[in-house]
Formats: sequence, C-alpha cells, structure tokens
Amino acid sequence: MKNACLIHSPELDEKGYPAECPFDTHRAGRAREIICSMGLMDGDGEYEVPAVTATRAELERYHTSEYLDAILAVQAGRLTNQTLAMGLGTADCPIFADMFEYISLAVGASICAAREILQGSTKIAFNPSGGFHHAFPARAAGFCYMNDVVLAIMELTGAGKKVLFLDIDVHHSDGVQHAFYNRSDVMTISMHESGKTLFPGTGFTNELGDGTGYGYSINLPLPVGTYDAAYELAFRQAVLPLIAKFDPDVIVIELGMDGLANDPLAHLSLTNNVYADILSAVIALNKPLLATGGGGYNPENTARGWALMWSVMCGADDPYDAGLTVGGMMLQNTDWTGGLRDRAYLSDAATRKTVDQEIITLIKEIRKNIFPIHNL
Repeated sequence: MKNACLIHSPELDEKGYPAECPFDTHRAGRAREIICSMGLMDGDGEYEVPAVTATRAELERYHTSEYLDAILAVQAGRLTNQTLAMGLGTADCPIFADMFEYISLAVGASICAAREILQGSTKIAFNPSGGFHHAFPARAAGFCYMNDVVLAIMELTGAGKKVLFLDIDVHHSDGVQHAFYNRSDVMTISMHESGKTLFPGTGFTNELGDGTGYGYSINLPLPVGTYDAAYELAFRQAVLPLIAKFDPDVIVIELGMDGLANDPLAHLSLTNNVYADILSAVIALNKPLLATGGGGYNPENTARGWALMWSVMCGADDPYDAGLTVGGMMLQNTDWTGGLRDRAYLSDAATRKTVDQEIITLIKEIRKNIFPIHNL
C-alpha cells in the first residue's frame, strides 16, 4: 500500500470557472506545481492518479435527472425561470463553456479517491479540485454545482464503511449535512464561521440531525476573528473526542483555505499552521483518509496551503521550518516568501479576549448537549 495519492488531471487546469469568478479552479494545478517543484511527489510512498469523469449514473446517485438536464440546458444557452430557481446562472454559480464536463471530472476525482481507498491502494487520497459541499440534489449554490463530497461518501458507505466527515472550510457544509441528516453511519462535523455573519446562514448548534441521525450532525459556528489557538482548542476539546468515539472506518476531510486571515470572502484570522496541525491530529488516528479542497479566495495562499497539506499527508512537513526555502522562493508570492507554513498571525488582544469567551461557551455547549448522546 502506498501512503498518499494525489488525484488530478491536466483537463482540470485547462478548463474551469470564468476568470472573473472568485472561485479560481486553477488553484489545484498551482498546488500540484508547488508539490512537484519541492520534490513532494518523488518518494516511494506518493503517487498520482488521473481523474476520471463521473458517469451520469454515478451523478444520479445524489442529483436528480431533471437537475442534471438543467445544467446541460444552461450550458447550451437555454436559461429559464426554472433553471434560475435551481441556482444556475447566478453570480456565485455562473454559466461557462463545458461546465457539465468540467464539474463531472472534478466530481469524478473524488469518487476516484474513494475507490483508491476502498481498493487498499493507499491510506490517503487527496483531490484538491473537490470540496463542492454546498450543492443539493437539485440546486446549485456557493460556487458548487454537484456535490463530490456526498458522492464520495456514498461510494464509501455503499461498501459498508462508516464515515466521519470533518469540514474545516470557513463556510458551513450545508449540502453534505442535508444528505446525511437522518443517518447514523455518517457523522458530519463542520467548523465554520457562524451563519450569523457568513453564507450560507446555517450550521448552528441546534442542527443535530433527525431520526436515527440525531446527534450525528455537529456544528461549531465560530465567531469573527477566530485565531489559531482558539480554533485548535475547539477542535481538541469538542471535535476530536467525538471522532474518536464514533470510530469511523474512513475519515473524509474538506480542506477549504478560506478561513485564512485576509481571505476576501470571510472573517476568520487563521494561518495554515493550524490546518496542518489539525490534519496531523486526524492522520494520527490511523484511519484511511480522503481529503478534498474547497474554498479559498486568495489563490496563491490557497495553493500554498494545499501544498502544505500534501506535505503533511506524506510525512514531509517540518513544523519548525519557517525560514526562506527554495520551495517558498518558487511561489513568487508577494505576501510571503518563506516556506509552505505561514507566519504567525496575531489579532488585537481585545478581539482575542472576545473570541476566547465565545469559543469556551461553544465548547461547553457541545460537551453538554452532544457528548451525552454518544456516551462521552
């Protein structure tokens, strides 16, 4: 068994969302360039698999046939009130050339990742082009047209696997939560900026699941200004014990980089160091891991963050390496010319104090209301 598999294809670099769209689909290819330039694909434990386009039958495991037809219709220029009601042709889900083909390939990459794990080929599979967690069965939203995360999890559960989904993208994972809201074989945990201040306006602590799924939908809505130490405290005290107790067969993680400080579409104050530390803690649980990309609207910082995540996946990350490196110099990033890890970032003391109070309250609420459901 290999240790880490990267799923990517040149077609994902050649096509993609319109240039004016904040969701830059070339971030994944840029991350791959950084990974290769730093020799992070050269070890015996790493390998690459080309993405394979998801078939219509695979897409219809979650999405309705009418909705898939609507995507093809708008791609051909046939816009109607019905397609607009499905979220197609809006500012955050624009129409572009070959959109059905591109999205199906990006979705297929996550299904490929699931299959690499199920076949026992790898312990970790990473599709940086994935992470479309806002898509619903018949509705696009938040730059997401088809939900690769749901389809990858369905591939895993279809093989009898119990799945833990951890989403550390800054936006609530509403589409994935919806798909598994009444199931206990999939636990969804979303750490995101509160819906009080950020799209999609959901993901509050009272969204716990229905029926047999009650207690298996867990949300940590975080306050504006949440910084590394506060974020990691919430993870260690409220999230990690639940993951360990659930004891999944496979962990799926969405590695959106839009929680990074100064992301233009969000309001947290994280560095990629905390993402690397959380990923390390998840890997230490010694479960097969399927990782996707997600949000991240500073393209260079996002690509660098995903390259760092890959270095963690293949055991090459040095948490103490904050000096100038050849890899960092190759990034041509005007914000930071160091290695893959960010500088430390500190917000003002008053903000940190407010954040700390809210995070402690949130942790107490999770431990009081959710832990007993799982005998913790």
